[in-house]
Amino acid sequence: MKDWTFKDFAGNFDAHVREQLPWYELVTESVAYIARNYLPTGGNIYDIGCSTGNMTKALLPLVEERGGSIHAIDNDGSMISAFLKNVNSIHVSAEHTTAENYQYKSFDVAVVFLTAMFLPVGKQDRVIENLYDNLNEGGAIIIVDKACDENGYFSTVMKRLTMYWKLKNGAYAEDIINKELSLSGVQRPLDGYLLNMLGAKQFFQLGEFKGWVIEK
Repeated sequence: MKDWTFKDFAGNFDAHVREQLPWYELVTESVAYIARNYLPTGGNIYDIGCSTGNMTKALLPLVEERGGSIHAIDNDGSMISAFLKNVNSIHVSAEHTTAENYQYKSFDVAVVFLTAMFLPVGKQDRVIENLYDNLNEGGAIIIVDKACDENGYFSTVMKRLTMYWKLKNGAYAEDIINKELSLSGVQRPLDGYLLNMLGAKQFFQLGEFKGWVIEK
């Protein structure tokens, strides 16, 4: 079985993520609303792991209203190409680069949406720490990601809930299993230790996926 990859997947990404994650639109809108509470006039946002531009498009009305800017990054060139076709605004720039190597400048809001779990496991905490160091006072880092299992039987319940919603949303059981196996060694959920250290506040959970806000 081959490893999961986003390479040359941009054309299928939007349909795939909505099939696999029935809550995708709900949480996208929720993140955009949360950002409204932390972005000042003229403020800056990072969309880290921007894929085809879904999150940036949700944030754009706010950024245009407040005269701010969004800088989007992704480590896959095909995603950046799709992003640039989907998003056209003087308030937005995009760059093909990795979250762990990018040189961040001071900002007010960062969105890390389904991205951290695909970073090298030894660099997940470093990326979040780097973001926190460059976060302006009064700003926030918004993270949505897969989290490490809870303790005991509840972890089994959460795994089953994740699979239940994928099936209910039309995904085929074989495809769910094949993808899960192909993520072995490619996807490493956050362990939550650093999030707790930084005082992250949880705003969402469904199955194995959670959302947090880190304030400064």
